[in-house]
Amino acid sequence: VRIMASSYHQEMQEVFRNNNKSREFPAHSAKVHSVAWSCDGKRLASGSFDKTASVFVLEKDRLVKENNYRGHGDSVDQLCWHPTNPDLFVTASGDKTIRIWDVRTTKCMATVSTKGENINICWSPDGQTIAVGNKDDVVTFIDAKTHRPRAEEQFKFEVNEISWNNDNDMFFLTNGNGCINILSYPDLKLIQSINAHPSNCICIKFDPTGKYFATGSADALVSLWDVEELVCVRCFSRLDWPVRTLSFSHDGKMLASASEDHFIDVAEVETGEKLWEIQCESPTFTVAWHPKRPLLAYACDDKEGKYDSNREAGTVKLFGLPNDS
Repeated sequence: VRIMASSYHQEMQEVFRNNNKSREFPAHSAKVHSVAWSCDGKRLASGSFDKTASVFVLEKDRLVKENNYRGHGDSVDQLCWHPTNPDLFVTASGDKTIRIWDVRTTKCMATVSTKGENINICWSPDGQTIAVGNKDDVVTFIDAKTHRPRAEEQFKFEVNEISWNNDNDMFFLTNGNGCINILSYPDLKLIQSINAHPSNCICIKFDPTGKYFATGSADALVSLWDVEELVCVRCFSRLDWPVRTLSFSHDGKMLASASEDHFIDVAEVETGEKLWEIQCESPTFTVAWHPKRPLLAYACDDKEGKYDSNREAGTVKLFGLPNDS
């Protein structure tokens, strides 16, 4: 039921007043580094320090574990889904490979060897290319169909997170000097370098509408940027610790950001105002809004035995569930 309110802000606060339950689901035997939803929102994947990926199916108000994907020889640091095919996802690992998985067969479709320990990965909006970055600041562009490297780029700075813009014609990198480097795509020529933050620029996300992108940095600030103008529109400063992870809601109107602070900030994009905060018991590694509903998946640095001796360390959490569920 849509509540008639004078503004989006009031409407969403009403939604969260009635749906502010978080639930956790056992996923892994060690901490979870990355969570991501399939494009249709039916599945959530998680990648863990335990060298596996897990996939859950979203059923009404809970995540039901469908499968665990084994094969990597080291930690799965980041994963992402194909932008339009809800059955394919790719994992980046410290074992110097990336793996493409198919949830229909639950098999590894391809293992691609890379030069270094992989820490970040993204799939191009047109689905044709996978970019993976490693600890030596090399970004490799891999053809998603042939699984062969198309291009390889060595950077002279610490590469943190990488992303295409929604139009697929620019490639963005956040770096250790607080800059956002913007390259043309596919020819990878430097278009612009923006001094975004006085300190390490950690993460970057594009909003689904293509109007904005956001960056998070070690100075605990989240900056919102206009994609066309490449100017900073506003800053969000409610966190006190380096911003590790960001996610825009499906309508582009909410931005979740998280850090070592024991809460996840949910901001209204157009005003910068706080819509909600989600309490956590420990630092948060990863957040991801559902592609159709106001549900946020996240994972924290849960310590085994801190609250309950048989509690599993590698849980995935879901916020936005009905209070009476």
